[in-house]
Amino acid sequence: MAKQTVNNIKLGAFVLTGLLALIVGLYMIGRDTSIFSNNYKLYARFENSQGLTAGNNIRYSGIQVGTVKKVSILNDTLIEVTMLIEEKMKKFIHHTDLVSISTDGLMGNRIVNITPGKDGSALAKEGDILVTKRAISTDEMLEILDKTNRNIAIVSEGLKTTVEHINSSKALWDILENETLPANITASLNNIRIASANANQMVKDIQGIITDVKEGKGSMGKMLTDTAFAYNLNEAINKIKLAGDNANILAGEISNLSLSVKKDINEGKGPANAILKDSALVLKLNNSLNNIEKGAAGFNENMEALKSNFLFKGYFRRLEKQKKEAEKKKPQKKTD
Repeated sequence: MAKQTVNNIKLGAFVLTGLLALIVGLYMIGRDTSIFSNNYKLYARFENSQGLTAGNNIRYSGIQVGTVKKVSILNDTLIEVTMLIEEKMKKFIHHTDLVSISTDGLMGNRIVNITPGKDGSALAKEGDILVTKRAISTDEMLEILDKTNRNIAIVSEGLKTTVEHINSSKALWDILENETLPANITASLNNIRIASANANQMVKDIQGIITDVKEGKGSMGKMLTDTAFAYNLNEAINKIKLAGDNANILAGEISNLSLSVKKDINEGKGPANAILKDSALVLKLNNSLNNIEKGAAGFNENMEALKSNFLFKGYFRRLEKQKKEAEKKKPQKKTD
């Protein structure tokens, strides 16, 4: 009886151990911990685990390569994820591959995605910490979507108001229904095109003028580039300035002379007053001029009489001969 009891206890313990082993095995298989394959550990650190838990899947370029072993808090801003990766992935996963947390489908479990890097860095070894990138969480996506929906509602309301204003605007519809408007717009565009072409040509002409001036061509170019011309121009300006100064001095002297003459005339002094105001003096001057004219006429008659006198004929003939010889010796002027 006692032996039967011991056997029953042994059988019960064996069955219980088997059940526990079966439960643990099913649990591990359900958690996909790859208990039947060799694994190695890699680490990734995030600011937020976004609901990631131990047992979640790890995918490399969309392929299942391992599971999350543990999620632990290092400090108040950093969370470390321990990843069990299949041994065969050692020749594919590099040290700079990017690790991110995403969702399996739209509303599925959290998973860890490993994205291959493009820089050809060294392969990741046991215990390496991979580079992470922050992924947008579902909550953040929902918040952004909510803001977008509110913005769309505001825009939709504005569009509705705008359409109502357009529908109620008679002037706008008159413009849209005007059949001559397209032709007028086309003509205006043609005029703008012609004006633009003319403006371009004018700019080219101005550029050509500026180029010629820089190269010293033309009057303007010589004025700006010829140093001798600038010197001569400066000299001419100085001479003009000097002539102006002399003109000012001469004008002052003429003004003083006129004032002096005016003073002599007004005060009855000097010859000017006598000539302009003394009528007797004027008559005397006229008589003197007449006498001089008569004397000059008599002198001319006497000279003609002397030419006929035999004593002076030889003298006057020699004078005429010398005059003719002098005229012959003069160089003849060329006529065009």
